[in-house]
Amino acid sequence: MNQDDQRLIAEVLAGRSAAFEELVRRYQDRLFNVASRVVDNPEDAADVVQDVFVSAYQSLAGFKGESEFFTWLYRIAFNTAISFKRRKKAAVSLDGRGGSDPGIEPLDRSLDAAPDAGLERTEDERVLADAIAKLSPEHRTVLVLKDIDGLKYEEIAETMGVPIGTVRSRLHRARLELRTLLDPDAVGLTDAGPPALDKAGDNTPPHTDAD
Repeated sequence: MNQDDQRLIAEVLAGRSAAFEELVRRYQDRLFNVASRVVDNPEDAADVVQDVFVSAYQSLAGFKGESEFFTWLYRIAFNTAISFKRRKKAAVSLDGRGGSDPGIEPLDRSLDAAPDAGLERTEDERVLADAIAKLSPEHRTVLVLKDIDGLKYEEIAETMGVPIGTVRSRLHRARLELRTLLDPDAVGLTDAGPPALDKAGDNTPPHTDAD
């Protein structure tokens, strides 16, 4: 684990609240990005991040340091965002305001709402963000975790609560689906796949586990 994180965590557990504030400043933007890819708007993402840090503070004594601190935070953020979205969708349904088909996920354009995003995005980036938003929730999540956030297969499997084989299968299908959604001439793709996303350079054949 990062030694500076380890030092700050020890200080928090010793009662120094300023150390936790430093951890918040260090990771709040990255956690906002995580939440923004799951919930539907920046306001909800900010609420999720606040809940994440409350949960992390309350559970910090149970953090064993077996993974990076951000990986631990990431799992909390992902699960909190999923729960938040489910609760909100249920509330909208009960209020009778859910005019769209409840079986269809709304387009998630929150990738453009990240706090560290530039003031302007190129047309290619907007096309890519829109295409990712059109993937199914399972495929979008695994694609973002692996090809954008760079998590390892083991970390994704732990975060999503599925076997590694399922992660590989979903990632393979997500990449194929994304390729069909994008115009190769518009984003510079080739038949070899989306190099802009496949940062890990992983060519391992996908397992065939069921989704």
